[in-house]
Amino acid sequence: MDSPKIALASDTIDDADIARLIDWLRTKPRLTMGAVTAELEKRWAEAAGTEHAVFVNSGSSANLLMLYALKAGGRLEREKVAVPCVAWATDLAPLIQLGIEPVLVDVNLRNLSVDLDHLEEVFEKERPAALLLVSVLGLPPDMDDVVALCARYDVTLLEDACEALGSRYDDRKLGSFGVMSTYSLYYGHHLSTIEGGMVCTDDDDLLATLRMLRSHGWDRDLDEDEQGALRSRWGVDDFASLYTFYLPGFNLRATDLQAHIGIGQLDRLEAVVERRFENYRRYLERLDPRLWRPRVDPWHLVSNFAFPLLHPRRDDVVALLRSNGIEVRPLICGSLGTQPFYAERFGRLELPNASIVDRQGCYLPNHHRLTEDEVETVCKLVNSVAPE
Repeated sequence: MDSPKIALASDTIDDADIARLIDWLRTKPRLTMGAVTAELEKRWAEAAGTEHAVFVNSGSSANLLMLYALKAGGRLEREKVAVPCVAWATDLAPLIQLGIEPVLVDVNLRNLSVDLDHLEEVFEKERPAALLLVSVLGLPPDMDDVVALCARYDVTLLEDACEALGSRYDDRKLGSFGVMSTYSLYYGHHLSTIEGGMVCTDDDDLLATLRMLRSHGWDRDLDEDEQGALRSRWGVDDFASLYTFYLPGFNLRATDLQAHIGIGQLDRLEAVVERRFENYRRYLERLDPRLWRPRVDPWHLVSNFAFPLLHPRRDDVVALLRSNGIEVRPLICGSLGTQPFYAERFGRLELPNASIVDRQGCYLPNHHRLTEDEVETVCKLVNSVAPE
């Protein structure tokens, strides 16, 4: 298949990153998880506006780890979690894998986050223990209202900020509102470590649980006081502690090689976010005003992952863009309620706004290398397909 003329995403790993990595590799460093990972975690937490960060091998693993940490930490007494119907597959899949009941919530057609009226209905009727809030394509949700609803109904707020690194609601970064939040460092995301993900939290107890669950359930990544308390409780000496497992953990570790790349990536975060925001604003200005577009208050910063489009002639738009070498994809997964892995277990679920996204949604290229002329080209093609 030929490479697209205008790609949906672009890798942030450049020649300077590769040269820097080669120089480091010549020193024959430790490549598995170690001190470089700890340095990346420290710097990532500072950039994300949280106290702690835990580096893992993918954004999907970050979601799995976050949800299981909540369960293993005894914070999921009601084993139900609300999830937006427009989200990524691995926002929903870990719940099924962990035996937690998912409750799908419809989205609104302003910022593609949860519909607040339906969310409150779900909270009242289903009494979920947690909400996994997704910031779709970096668009800030109605955070004040979401936080207030979670407080009113005693629901723990979790954030999937994998598409929203650098986005802000007022002056606060998305990913810093929830008890935990996740990020992706996959190719094409805002920053990349080839593969990778982060879980962020301000909670020291959850941090310890996350670190143990990431690495088999042992205590090697805890501080000395935490190790001492566990070993004393279970009567474990230093030798036995090498293979003593306190939680039923995973192996979700990334490597110091990836972390080394990630540290360099953080140096360009501000520039990447600003370029994505510029392109987002260009799309808003140049797309036909008759077309749907996200409505976000101008004082919020949108670190846009890709530009969302709802078009009643979506399939015609997609065919035209593809024929002109422009990469285009469905708007995330469309509706999770119609995905086979959900429908097979729980029955097909049609929620009104999510169904519109499913039928009419796609997203358009945005990345830090996308030029103004390329945005103009995409917009002209989209505008040529009349919405009616």
